[in-house]
Amino acid sequence: MKLRIRDNAIRLRLMRGEVETLQTEGRVSARTGFPGGGIFSYRVESDPASVALEALFGDNVLAVRIPETSVLAWATSEQVSIEGDLLLDDGETLRLLVEKDFACLAPRAGEDEADMYPHPEAGEGEC
Repeated sequence: MKLRIRDNAIRLRLMRGEVETLQTEGRVSARTGFPGGGIFSYRVESDPASVALEALFGDNVLAVRIPETSVLAWATSEQVSIEGDLLLDDGETLRLLVEKDFACLAPRAGEDEADMYPHPEAGEGEC
């Protein structure tokens, strides 16, 4: 799972196996360790009780919750992403985007893309 944060925008990209795990087990997580023992964790959860996309942060853990029905529709279709905007306490907006991770059009050395989704534009010229 890849995480990208820029200002008030969070983007998560999940490979095929991670999308399947989210659908069947209800959670996918990853973590990054830091010198001194600090750990930052992030996860995506499928929640049967949720009716909208949610984001929570506490104890060095970022959790994004998606309604279970949305996860099922996304995982079993060609739908690329689940997205939404959350209103913050200060009136600003947090943008959430959870996407299927596509293979690159041009191969890159050292990248294992075996579990990525085929790029929609692959086979249309360059690759």
